[in-house]
Amino acid sequence: MDRRTFLSSICAATILGRNFAWSLEEHRIQRIGLQLYTVREALKRDFDGTLAKIAAIGYSEVELGDFIDDPPKVLHDALIRHGLVAPSTHVPYKSLGEDWPRVIEDSKIVGHTYIVNPWIDDEVRAQPDGWKRAAETFNRAGEISKKAGIQFAYHNHWLEFIPTADGKLPYDILLDNCDPDLVKMEMDLCWITVGGQDPVKYFARYPGRFPMVHLKDLKKIPALHTVVEGRFAGANMAEIADVGSGVIDWRRILSHSGQAGIKHFFVEHDNPKRPIESVRVSYEYLNRLRF
Repeated sequence: MDRRTFLSSICAATILGRNFAWSLEEHRIQRIGLQLYTVREALKRDFDGTLAKIAAIGYSEVELGDFIDDPPKVLHDALIRHGLVAPSTHVPYKSLGEDWPRVIEDSKIVGHTYIVNPWIDDEVRAQPDGWKRAAETFNRAGEISKKAGIQFAYHNHWLEFIPTADGKLPYDILLDNCDPDLVKMEMDLCWITVGGQDPVKYFARYPGRFPMVHLKDLKKIPALHTVVEGRFAGANMAEIADVGSGVIDWRRILSHSGQAGIKHFFVEHDNPKRPIESVRVSYEYLNRLRF
């Protein structure tokens, strides 16, 4: 090999190495978020101190909910103090009615760009065509919030993957009856797994409709019949694990983030024994993860 060929080889290897490193950086979560429900008890004891610990771990985004009742301006200022932003919040189904304009105005003060309903009330789901009625409510709420510059979204649990009497999955009913521009989905990647469904297939069927996801792991995937029969609900908390310490294949799922349209990734654990340590473990795993 002459000197020119040798130098060309070195140059090519350097460029390839840089391109590879760039590719790895692109396929990672740039901003890791936390659903504050995970640390709700700690927040009650020391709100500012808990936010400081979350920021120190490395989280840059948080998601709020109705378990926090501080005034919007107080929340906004607290987030600013700790270098955090809250792209979204969770609100109850009943707030989508007469109270909806106030909810939107409060969300604008805090700085939310998404408002998420995480649960459809039992009495609504029990009605004939209850899931379709919920979709109609979501479309109305989404139209109003859209005009105010805020996107409406829905967060699933496992109930959406238990077939209705006619064999349809409620999650499919919602996706098919909600306007894609007015209603987005915040997919809980743990609960859809509990429901026996593959999130990647949903990303392919409904590309771009999942701007947010919840990430929590499972020690084991329950037998589907226990979910359908409702026997999983009582024990579900014991099966939840810190992200990366369970059985969910995060690399496979998150490699489809672009297709899904994911912009925000929120760690969550419904009942951690040591909340701050739990969110630290999940953050460190996701910060290392490349997909």
